[in-house]
Order: sequence, then C-alpha cells, then structure tokens
Amino acid sequence: MLPAPSVLLERMVQRIGGDHTPAFRVQFSDGRSVTHGQGEEAFALVFHTARAERRLVTLGYSSLLESYFGGEVDIDGDLALAFRAALTQSLDLVENPLVALRNRRHEWRHSNAEPAQAKANARFHYGLGRAFYQPWLDTPSMMYTCGYWREGTRTLEEAQRNKMEHVCRKVQLAAGERFVDIGTGWGGLLFHAWEHHRAPGTGINTTTEQVEETRQEIARRGLGAHIEVIETDFRDIPGQYDKMFSIGTLEHAGRDQMDDVVRAHAQCLQPGGLGVIHFIGHVGRRETIFYIREYIFPGGWIPSLSEALDAMERHGLEVVDVENLRRHYALTLDCWAERFDRSWPAIHALDPLRFDERLRRTWRTYLWSCAELFRGARPQINLFQVTVSKGNLGAGGYPMSRAFLYPRE
Repeated sequence: MLPAPSVLLERMVQRIGGDHTPAFRVQFSDGRSVTHGQGEEAFALVFHTARAERRLVTLGYSSLLESYFGGEVDIDGDLALAFRAALTQSLDLVENPLVALRNRRHEWRHSNAEPAQAKANARFHYGLGRAFYQPWLDTPSMMYTCGYWREGTRTLEEAQRNKMEHVCRKVQLAAGERFVDIGTGWGGLLFHAWEHHRAPGTGINTTTEQVEETRQEIARRGLGAHIEVIETDFRDIPGQYDKMFSIGTLEHAGRDQMDDVVRAHAQCLQPGGLGVIHFIGHVGRRETIFYIREYIFPGGWIPSLSEALDAMERHGLEVVDVENLRRHYALTLDCWAERFDRSWPAIHALDPLRFDERLRRTWRTYLWSCAELFRGARPQINLFQVTVSKGNLGAGGYPMSRAFLYPRE
C-alpha cells in the first residue's frame, strides 16, 4: 500500500531540513504542523488546500511554486531563506517524469524556431512596459542584465555603469567605431557607448514595446544621428559592424536555435572585429527549470558553456577570453528583488488587473529564487562573458592579459 500524501509530505519536509537549514514550519491544510530545527522560525510553508499537497507529492518542486502563485500555499517570512533551504537540498534538481513531459509540451507550444513565436515569447516578458520595470531597475540606464560589482561598488547604479564600461573596454571600443547591441533592452549600453566613447550604435530588438520606448528616449536626448534601434529577430541582423555586444541574448535563442543565433552574431561582425557575448549558462547540458520557461521566459533555454563555445568557433569566432560573473548576478538580483518588493504598491497601481497578486508572487519567486541559484554553494548556473574575435587574432592586435582593462592610475 502506498503511503498517504500527508506521510509523503512529512518526508519531504524532513528532506528540506538539512544541517545548514534555518528553523522553519510547515502547516498542512488539516491544521497539523511540522517544525524543523531550533530557534526562531525563519519562514513557514502554509498549505491552504489538500490539492496543493497532492500536487506537491505528484509533481514536486515546480508544483509547490505554482500553488504559491495561485494562493493555495503561502510562504510566510523570509522568502530568500526558503529558497536557500530548498536549493541546498537540491529539490530543484529532482527528476520528475511528469514535469519533464510538461517541459517537452512547453517546447512544442513555445519553440523559438519561428520568428513570429520568438517575438511573442519576448513580448510576453519584456513587453510589460517601461513603467513596470523602471521602479526596480537602475536609474537611468535600466539595464536588465547582470551588473559588475568591482571592489568598492555600493549601489546597483554603480554596478551597471561598471558592467557597461567593462564590456566596452573588453572590445577596446574607440570613437567613431560602429557597433551593434544585440538585444539592447531600453538602450542603456547604446547611450553609455556614445556618451563615454563617442561610438555610434545600432540596437537590435524584437520586442515592439521596448523598441518604441527606446526610440522615444533617443529622440528626447536628440541622438537620432548617432543611435538607432531596429525591430527584427536576432537571426536577421542587418549589416556588419566594427564591434558587437550581445548582453543576455543567447538565453532567448531557444533549445534548438543556438546555431542560427550564433551564426548571425558572427555574420554581423567585420573581419577582425571584436565582440562580447554575455549570457547565463550551465556547465554541462541540463534542462532549464520548468517554471522559469512556463511563467517567466516562454521559449527560453539556458545553454551549456560548451555548446555555446562550440557554436562560436564553428562560425568563425575565436574565443579570446571567458569570465564567469556568477557571484555578481546574485548581488544584482538581490537589489532587483528588494526594489521590486518595495515598489510593488506603485507597480500594482499602474494596472491592478494586469499587475495582480498572482503576478507579484510569480515575479517575487523568479527574482529571489534566481538570486539564491547564483549564490548557491553548489554552482549549477553561471553568468559568462565571452570575448570573441571575428577570425584568428594571430600574434598581435589584442593585449595578452586583462591588465589593460583597469591600468593603475
């Protein structure tokens, strides 16, 4: 005879509770409670329905998050610590055949193979609008990618300025050099490169809302003669450029479109040109967490470093340098999550029907859990910056070490 769901749930609670897990409580829908650990309670899982308990037993970690999104489970207390406890015990890595089937169904429905679906996927996330993102991203660049927390960095704004300057220095961006920014967001890097390096840039973006909002900002700043944004798929980049930036684009290529997207990256560089490809990646090929694909980035896929490097080299990009900024992303996500929570009343007021409680819980989960993923003691997800050259560098042309990035004053 199979154990009752309540017995299986209690076993799962014991599994969450490892040696380094803070004290927490689980309250079941029938009123019973199970407590783990000693001392002050850091968080509590409160089940409001028996259905949520059954789904957790059947589908595991992903279903617990879905029940939280829908209000059938509350996570009271420190949400970051709750995710830290779960990730420490590798609950996110437990293979579940039913969740694997759901992931395959998601790929069938949301594959980025067709540009129209890729555009719809991008708009699902980035099309929420500038007013939604502005309260919790940095001001004024609104960079929605990992910052660079050099020693002494104190704020998110500093970290994002550092990141933009870091990649500009890696490609040795010079005045008058034309560059392409693949993905581009709200144009933060385009503006930085012009203001600090006098380099004219072209942004590539498939999200209609971001393109329109960035064009408005270009016009407001009177920079239309130096900066432009083209609305097109990442596989159809027009022209060739002296330098190339791809900051957070490969994750949107999709499970089977990596080759096409990297080919487009290579084709848009002039021979001898330099680029930085900055992306979230695994070490080793593994499934992307289902709830991230289903509720946050439809069609998205986190590639492995090896398959990304292989595609780059097959399409004529020499890999010059690889830097892992995993720990930097934990700090960036901490800032986003804290600002999101603090700004929620203003975000909700923008459109109470669209920005409702379900969306708040879904995005809190995404931001806080990803911070813990990047912080984890057992790294499984990383942030890579790969510097590439179009063609072989040979004996000269590029510095032999990273010392040129920050010479002593």
